[in-house]
Amino acid sequence: MGETPNVAARLQGLAAPDTVVISPTTFRLVQGYFTCHDLGAHTLKGRESAAQSRLDVASATGLTPLVGRDAEVALLLECWVHSQDGAGQVVLLRGEAGIGKSRLVEVLRERVLSAGATPMVLHCAPEHQQSVLYPVVDHLQRFLQWQRREPPEAKFDTLERALSTYRVPLDDVVPLFAALLSVPMPERYPPLNLTPQRQRQKTHEALVAWLLAEAERQPVLAVWEDLHWADPSTLELLRLMLDQVPTARMLTLLTCRPEFRPPWATHAPVTQVTLNRLGRTQVEAMIPSLTGAKTLPTEVVQQVVAKTDGVPLFVEELVKMILESGLVREEDDRYVLTGPLPPLAIPSTLHDSLMARLDRLSTARELAQLGAVLGREFAYDLLQAVAPVDETTLQQGLAQLVDAELVYQRGLPPRSRYLFKHALIQDTAYQSLLRSTRQQYHQRIAQVLAAHFPEIAEIQPELVAHHYTEAGLSAQAVPYGSECPGRPLLAAGRGARPAALGQPRDCQPCDAGPGGAHRPPGDPRAGATGTGPPDHAGPSVGGHQGPTGSRDGTHVRPGL
Repeated sequence: MGETPNVAARLQGLAAPDTVVISPTTFRLVQGYFTCHDLGAHTLKGRESAAQSRLDVASATGLTPLVGRDAEVALLLECWVHSQDGAGQVVLLRGEAGIGKSRLVEVLRERVLSAGATPMVLHCAPEHQQSVLYPVVDHLQRFLQWQRREPPEAKFDTLERALSTYRVPLDDVVPLFAALLSVPMPERYPPLNLTPQRQRQKTHEALVAWLLAEAERQPVLAVWEDLHWADPSTLELLRLMLDQVPTARMLTLLTCRPEFRPPWATHAPVTQVTLNRLGRTQVEAMIPSLTGAKTLPTEVVQQVVAKTDGVPLFVEELVKMILESGLVREEDDRYVLTGPLPPLAIPSTLHDSLMARLDRLSTARELAQLGAVLGREFAYDLLQAVAPVDETTLQQGLAQLVDAELVYQRGLPPRSRYLFKHALIQDTAYQSLLRSTRQQYHQRIAQVLAAHFPEIAEIQPELVAHHYTEAGLSAQAVPYGSECPGRPLLAAGRGARPAALGQPRDCQPCDAGPGGAHRPPGDPRAGATGTGPPDHAGPSVGGHQGPTGSRDGTHVRPGL
């Protein structure tokens, strides 16, 4: 499971007779024991767009050093040690937007990878809150390395081969996985003939069995990111999974914003960790890593500390905005002011800081806005199909966004994918659109998906319905199902994907963020309009205490 078997298969194809080809990760483990020769950079087939988060891509060019999180890192590593011994752990990592949850996850993921264990990262997304088991489906598609236009028969064979390596009953599990992924089965497998409720239950049981089978092979780090955007079926699956974790060699790490309330029982053995804002000293320690170790003028540093209020993402973006703005210039080993510092030269909110950076990008800004309507992550070929610019302008604009570190790129066009550095950057670009323009973009995307990307429309019809709905075209959304009342969430044409729990939302424009993602009660961005800035910071987190490890409100040591 995960990347290891896929990387191994691709590396095998690069090896000449009587040679062994290893990855950089393996090289670090065997360095000094063998004589190795650098073969240079290679693009592995099927892996050009394997990144699942901004950190997967950003880590290749260097991440901002983690500051002020030593206690949290130590706690997570202790949980990982306990899980390796068979005492499975569950950690809920809670914090506001931009506070550094994903960055902390990346530190743990790197440690697990370096130890030769399996990290598995599943991502929830705001535009997929009505997509059944979206994080699982997305992970399975990446795990199986399916390609666009690959015949259904080839996809099924890949799925069957992958599952045959696990100690699971294939006759039961393969049809359930195939149905979940909307892949037709050959005649040698009998039809499921199950009610939607029974099929949903058996699908969840099969997924749990698959995850536990991997943990029998080796310790597993299973990360479920951004649960505040999870669909109901994913939360139901997690509830079943958490009941099995205590006896598995698995660390399950869950991340969420403060408004998320776990639906599972309060007695579940979950270690809760809350990330608080950074203190002044910690913010000042971050700045040199963003300026190339050059010092900023004292008055600029004071404003950065005062205005960012200890939110790491705001510190990063504000420093970059200052360096791009012409307020300072390089002089030897420091930056100096180019003139008197105007009172309002440095934005007071993250939204204003991000808007200032977007406004400087001209054509690239329009591409960022269109990409924001597509989602947190978007593919080059889809953006090219909907963007009203030629290919040269498109590539130049995307290069601008990448150079500005507003989006990250994985792979090369036309197979490249792009990820917004943070959901708040996507929010800012999306909310800067006029409502009429936003609706036009949604309509164009829905039409292109339906006409030119049938594999997406087949596996994720609710995504097409979502764009039609946000375009104000409810009638066109109805055939795609899950966004409209009166339409069963288990689409008849797709056979067997288990139905989501809960009620589908009305087919009307609603308070929405990027792509019109529905805001549940308590979401700090609920009620944002098409032109007003959303509440980026979320609920205030006061103080600068260390992490809180607790079960049922009582401080405990993890794993005990």
